[in-house]
Amino acid sequence: MSRVAVLGWAILAALAAAGCAAPAELAAEADAEVYALLDERRAELFDRPAGFTVEPAAERLRAKLILAPESLTEAVSLVSCLEIAAGNSRDYQDRKERLYRAALDLTLERWRFSNRFSLDGTVGVTGNGSDSNTATADANLGMERLLGTGARIVAGIGSSLFRAISTGDGWDALSELSLSVTQPLLSGTAREVVMEPLTQAERDLVYEVRSFERFRRTFAVDVTNDYFGIILTLDSIANEEENLVNLRYLQKRSEAHAKAGKLSSIQLDQASQDLLSSEGRLLELYARFGTQLDNFKIRLGLPPEVGFTLDPAEFDRLRGLDGNDLDSLPVEDLDEIALARRLDYLNTAEAVEDADRRARIAADALRAGLDLTLGLGGTSEEGRPASFRDGSLPWSARLGWDLPIDDLPDRNAYRSSLLALQSAIRAEESLRDAVVSDLRDDLRQAQSTRERYKVQQLAIELARRRVDSVQMNLDAGRAQTRDLLEAQRSLLSAQNAASSALRDFGISRLRLYSDLELIEVGPDGIVILPTPAP
Repeated sequence: MSRVAVLGWAILAALAAAGCAAPAELAAEADAEVYALLDERRAELFDRPAGFTVEPAAERLRAKLILAPESLTEAVSLVSCLEIAAGNSRDYQDRKERLYRAALDLTLERWRFSNRFSLDGTVGVTGNGSDSNTATADANLGMERLLGTGARIVAGIGSSLFRAISTGDGWDALSELSLSVTQPLLSGTAREVVMEPLTQAERDLVYEVRSFERFRRTFAVDVTNDYFGIILTLDSIANEEENLVNLRYLQKRSEAHAKAGKLSSIQLDQASQDLLSSEGRLLELYARFGTQLDNFKIRLGLPPEVGFTLDPAEFDRLRGLDGNDLDSLPVEDLDEIALARRLDYLNTAEAVEDADRRARIAADALRAGLDLTLGLGGTSEEGRPASFRDGSLPWSARLGWDLPIDDLPDRNAYRSSLLALQSAIRAEESLRDAVVSDLRDDLRQAQSTRERYKVQQLAIELARRRVDSVQMNLDAGRAQTRDLLEAQRSLLSAQNAASSALRDFGISRLRLYSDLELIEVGPDGIVILPTPAP
């Protein structure tokens, strides 16, 4: 086999090999590159272990429940709810995919600054009428590289095979070689300008890693808020059921006393009215509980029809908080701590740097363009693909210029970039003020609800003593039914107010530490970190 034939078959084999990669293999290749980037960035920023994946878990709880509808037999703890949400929540999955795309974009920009190869070719036949005159086949291998100086290198080597069919001659070969280097000399020479797409992609990935981590934390706080909201409703139901039992007893007692002539019909009607009101409130609470539970299941990514119960013991653990940690916070330094740690604020602050850099790049585009291009290339002798005429290759050198005579688009782009910079500065200032304001409100709410819970606990003790006292006086004939009804209403109100204050304290305390960026979400749920020095 001739060298020409060997070259032709080699080209065809390369073409076939290049087209053999299956879509699944390419997707796996993209995953490997993206996951390596994400593991690296997350480890740098948050000391996260490797193992991020954008693919939903193969054994998603939602899929299991849809295929085999059943109830979750055990009460689901808060930690379990956070785990369920991470594996099934649609919002959570959307944010994971958004993070993945940011890393995928970075792989593209890195590729643009790497050695980029291309391989293409054609096979054809030409003729006249029904006669075939010439058969041709060609293949071209190219390489392109963009350097940090703005220089663009383009190289190519091609081989062509042709045969005159009408004469019966064999295959002839030609080779073509080309090399071109273009270097900007004025506009577009700064490394900052040339590398801008890659620089921004690198920074965008950092921003998205921070945003995802911030989302994980705020999402966990929101799930906790919903969880305790449902527990609060369950607690109100328990209080109302206890109140209903007492009212039913009192109503029966009142009926007996009314029949004996010891109680007026007015007081009997009051007892009956309070009983009906309690039954009505209980129905409303059950309806609210059902709605809250269905909405919570949807937030977790579970179908609403699945049976689902929460663990009331979580409320007991909340009662174990004394809130004394709030007194040890360095109040005068909280603003500084929050601004140094808040992930969303860091992104917004660094976006000002991006806007400033883009303004400098837009200013560079206003300069005149002057490019130096050096070229080298030639065609081999016919039938001798490795031999070029005269043993040398033609070369060229030329200068090209682009004077900014009518530069309105670049002028407008520059002016727009200055406005974008001012907008970024205002966005940073606005978020800074919002962070400080929200933080102060969080602290006030945490302290206020803590004290309100303490007050309501005292109110419960007082209301219980009042109920017991009125009950004894009623038995002794020194009090009326309406006195006991009022005392029981006060007890119910104090119980519900205390539970509400407890929930509000737990959530406001959690939001305070979340806005200080002092929480972590892990296998044990939400963990509050030690307060750092300013």
